[in-house]
Amino acid sequence: MTTTRPPESSSEETYGIPPDVYHRRKAILATMCGCLVIIVIAVSSLNVALPTLQRALGASPTQLQWIIDAYALVFAGFLLPAGALGDRFGRKGTLQIGLVIFAVCSAVASQATSATMLIGARAVMGIGAALVMPATLSIIQNSFPPHERNKAVATWAGLAGAGAALGPLMSGIVLEHFWWGAVFFVNLPLVGIVLVASVPIVPKSKDPNGHPLDPIGALLSVLGLVGLVFAIIQGPEWGWSDGRVLGSFAAAAVFLVSFVLWELRAETPTLDPRLFKLRGFGMGSLAITTIFFAMFGMFFLITQYLQYVQGYSPLQAGIRTLPSAVMMILVSPRNPAIVARLGVRNTMRIGFLVASAGLVQFALLGVHTPYWHLALGIMCTGLGMALVMPPATTGIISSLPLSKAGVGSAVNDVTREVGGAIGIAVLGSVLNSLYSSKLDLSGVTATVPPPFAGQLAKVTPVIKEGVGPAFGVAQQVRQQAGPIGYPVADAIHAAASEAFTSSMSTAFYVAAAVLVVSGGVATSFIPDQSAVGASAH
Repeated sequence: MTTTRPPESSSEETYGIPPDVYHRRKAILATMCGCLVIIVIAVSSLNVALPTLQRALGASPTQLQWIIDAYALVFAGFLLPAGALGDRFGRKGTLQIGLVIFAVCSAVASQATSATMLIGARAVMGIGAALVMPATLSIIQNSFPPHERNKAVATWAGLAGAGAALGPLMSGIVLEHFWWGAVFFVNLPLVGIVLVASVPIVPKSKDPNGHPLDPIGALLSVLGLVGLVFAIIQGPEWGWSDGRVLGSFAAAAVFLVSFVLWELRAETPTLDPRLFKLRGFGMGSLAITTIFFAMFGMFFLITQYLQYVQGYSPLQAGIRTLPSAVMMILVSPRNPAIVARLGVRNTMRIGFLVASAGLVQFALLGVHTPYWHLALGIMCTGLGMALVMPPATTGIISSLPLSKAGVGSAVNDVTREVGGAIGIAVLGSVLNSLYSSKLDLSGVTATVPPPFAGQLAKVTPVIKEGVGPAFGVAQQVRQQAGPIGYPVADAIHAAASEAFTSSMSTAFYVAAAVLVVSGGVATSFIPDQSAVGASAH
């Protein structure tokens, strides 16, 4: 008896997905991952450029943090409303508008003449990125059948992490050959490629129910997140007891509590807080938040350590962070098979423990520690993150129906960007808060000739601002005083390096403790079947 094969276009053959979408699903995945990598790279790409920006724009340590965090903060704050916009009006159009905004602001950033102008351009870039990122994951969800979706999501999650690790390398290559603005200008041809590719490849999709937007909830969430991160970043500079810092913390608490209360009553909430009662959704969000807290904080500190303390160029520093991206690219696509063997909880437990061990490895770094010690830590953190991110991401998105893919993707993305922004803010603030107290200038004082003691007193406040300003003073002493100033410059350099490394060590112990505690909670309560197909809520 002859069995007739069903036609290629049958819904059974394509698992309910439109045939034209199903047959180009791999091209859709590649395009969406390309969009994703471009906007994620922008979060971490400036880390190796910080010394260059400090010299070119005269940026203070706090301004350097804002140059990094302005993008991540606005990105995180607008993700929820951006995801809702995509669900309501169409994900393809939202993604394309976001890419255009991102490209235009990249061009503006490349021509910035001050740190303030650069911070502003980076902030608006974050709005463009927020329109792009949730659309990428929701389009992937709607293009793959259930039995292939987990692997596609794992690929997406792995590249999200790898993009953050590749950012320093890309910037290092650009800075080796061009001016600092090229770090932003290079986004234009990259965006052009994925934007053109998206026209024929990316399918149109949106929430068929067409629920109205929630502008009040969106505004409250943005104000709450901005207030929180603003206070964390400004605390070391203004003082933790300063009225402006305390007021920002208080305002953030009021806005975030108001957001929760409003969302509980809203007919069509941007994010229903009750979703966090779903263990896959809630614990997946906790896991992603803390793993990105550690990852972005790590790159923020390590790239400065490699350049300021170890003396590497931007390119050399970027190359030395590459093992993290390699581990994530190799391991993430294999995560579904690892989960099938070990289970979600055990896979994530191993990931959290390995990542925490990598952070402790960083905490043990000294001024003259050989690179292999650092490389081991980078490989451990990359491996740990590759084990945690895919099942945690799947736990979040599998808790919602496909019609709400944009909001589910946005929540997943919010956890990443909020975690990353707070990681940079908290670890950077720990570093900046401890630096001046750990700075020992006795060796500098001993090398300064008595006639120049008054001049040292004048520049001491600058030396205490941070390792970048301290190195700037050392360079000026070396250039202006000549050979008589070399011992003084060397002493300033050594004192700033020791203070930076010691403060960085404390910051990494804090990050490791956060991972251990949050990982213990998340892996104890996340459903063990979440990464292999939880039912949609």
